[in-house]
Amino acid sequence: MSVPPIVPDANKATKAPTMKTDSPKGDNHPKSQTSRRVEPSAHFRAKARIKSHDEYLRLYNESLESPETFWKSQTRDLVFRTPSRKFLEWDSPHAKFFVGATLNITESCLDRHLATEARNRAAIVWEGEPGDVRTLTYLELHHEVVKLTAALADLGVAAGDRVAIYMGMVPEAAIAMLACARLGAPHSVIFGGFSADALRDRINDCEAKVLITQDGAYRRGAIVPLKKMADAALLETPSVQHAVVLSRIGRSGSEVSPAEMKPGRDIWWHELLSREPSLANKEMADAPNAFDAEHPLFILYTSGSTGKPKGVLHTTAGYLAGVHVSTNAVFDIRDSDLYWCTADVGWVTGHSYIVYGPMSVGASCMMYEGAPNFPDPGRFWQIIERHGVTILYTAPTAIRAFIRWGDEFPKRHNLGSLRLLGSVGEPINPEVWQWYHRVIGASQCPVVDTWWQTETGSIMLTTLPAASGSKPGSTGLPMFGVEPDVVDADGRSVKAGEGGRLIIKHPWPSMARTLWGDDERFRQTYFNVVPNVYFTGDGAKRDEDGYYWVTGRIDDVLNIAGHRIGTAEVESAFVSHPAIAEAAAVGRPDELKGSALVVFVTLKQGAAPSGQLRDELKAHIEKEIGKFARPDEIRFAEGLPKTRSGKIMRRLLKEIAAGATAMKGDTSTLEDFSVVAQLQAAQEP
Repeated sequence: MSVPPIVPDANKATKAPTMKTDSPKGDNHPKSQTSRRVEPSAHFRAKARIKSHDEYLRLYNESLESPETFWKSQTRDLVFRTPSRKFLEWDSPHAKFFVGATLNITESCLDRHLATEARNRAAIVWEGEPGDVRTLTYLELHHEVVKLTAALADLGVAAGDRVAIYMGMVPEAAIAMLACARLGAPHSVIFGGFSADALRDRINDCEAKVLITQDGAYRRGAIVPLKKMADAALLETPSVQHAVVLSRIGRSGSEVSPAEMKPGRDIWWHELLSREPSLANKEMADAPNAFDAEHPLFILYTSGSTGKPKGVLHTTAGYLAGVHVSTNAVFDIRDSDLYWCTADVGWVTGHSYIVYGPMSVGASCMMYEGAPNFPDPGRFWQIIERHGVTILYTAPTAIRAFIRWGDEFPKRHNLGSLRLLGSVGEPINPEVWQWYHRVIGASQCPVVDTWWQTETGSIMLTTLPAASGSKPGSTGLPMFGVEPDVVDADGRSVKAGEGGRLIIKHPWPSMARTLWGDDERFRQTYFNVVPNVYFTGDGAKRDEDGYYWVTGRIDDVLNIAGHRIGTAEVESAFVSHPAIAEAAAVGRPDELKGSALVVFVTLKQGAAPSGQLRDELKAHIEKEIGKFARPDEIRFAEGLPKTRSGKIMRRLLKEIAAGATAMKGDTSTLEDFSVVAQLQAAQEP
């Protein structure tokens, strides 16, 4: 069933009162937040790219009603060798955008800046965990990418060949991605926290010809042995002909054993780049080939995949358009900014908002190698103060950890350089939003919460920082070209304030094109649940102002004694209690009720676990949600099991809640294994 887009009412938005950050807590449902906004300052709004809600509405409506005109205008500074002859071809579930256009994406991210003032601007400001710092200007980055492009071509990599990248957060990871893109060789970046088995499966799925890795990476003062894990994976990867190894830790005389290099297969990065490439490959790298708009750019395997890895395929022109336009609009980036997205390049956020999006607009990007609490929980704030970071884009899981560690750490540092804050990765609780705005942003920085996915490629829901006031806890309004809806199980649009399934009704440029080698799975997973529209897998509500409230994964809804309870709603209610820093709600099997609700909580500094606090929390949930949501168990914990990227591993919590003594499945991305043992011992008395 096709329904018209719900367009926010400009009058409602402009007349809404400004929300105070010290508003009563626990008000985390859409119907109670509809008129409460945090508005940007007049100073911020005056200098912004998009200055008003009316301007947002004009552009948004144009993006739906005249998409070709909109996208042509918004991408006019990108480099196309051949213009498109048609904007969109759509044969559900397959889309083609900028049909007939040709381009090399790196010319938009690198070459075009060399003729501007950005030539000598920092492209990457990098800090290693031990404290070493490097800066690469756009000219220097271009030089390094061209060298690696020619070197990879000399190894036999050609357009269409796949290259796997298994690295830490070092500038060379971005260089490797851009060199592959310049060659037309789709890259598959595999998060450096994955195990050898997970790496092997992903390499085999895309049949990578070359693996790019490093000897090791620093993490909390220890060394992650990337080359050792890569060697174990390469025992069963027949497609890999060469492994290029960056020396990050050191080849000899260092605190780690020298990496073992297999003759004929392995080559050091610096040795490869010191070779003189063939004249043909050198000329090709200097003046790269152009590729069709739909040429594959990268394959990215979604986290937490089981069985056959799920490789999301993104192509070139539409993806570039999506990340370019959203980077400009959402982050309002200026030439003077130092922008820091704290994600890992192994995830889509690192692809879209560290590499391709920011570099397409000529931004200066901060990169950091290590953990946010090494050597102490003030590391992020130290980096912001030392380098003068102006835009911070991080995850709610990280923010909740900052809250738990205490306000004293950010207060030790001057964070006055910050002018904009962002959130990504999962729904942000209103109370966490308020702390972020108040403590980190000094109640002066707009906060842009963003909702999007690996499959969407770029930001889909947000509030542009100067255009529309933010509602703490809401992911905001549709991004340009995005037509969302909230529907019931039959695909019918639900009323404002009612929960349902979040869908996207029409194709958008940065959408995934398929799953690598498994198009039927792509069709069944995303376009068959609600026929012929994209099903996000998330639940959501939409308020009367058109703001969206993403409530989490549909499969994170528990059926307890006939009541359907969203885990995100329970967690948000817990975090609204002044003693709670973070909460994770899961279900365990229960013969009587079907599922029992178990909540794991970490406490803020100064709070202590006790039976009295447990009873107080249960009463708090009764008040906030209802008696039916009263948890069966509350387990106090020093920490929650998380990946290195900050995602809570809920699968492990479900197993712990059910009484498992041994964890099943892949736990290689788990940051701290001691957390699991502690949680298993933390049974409610």
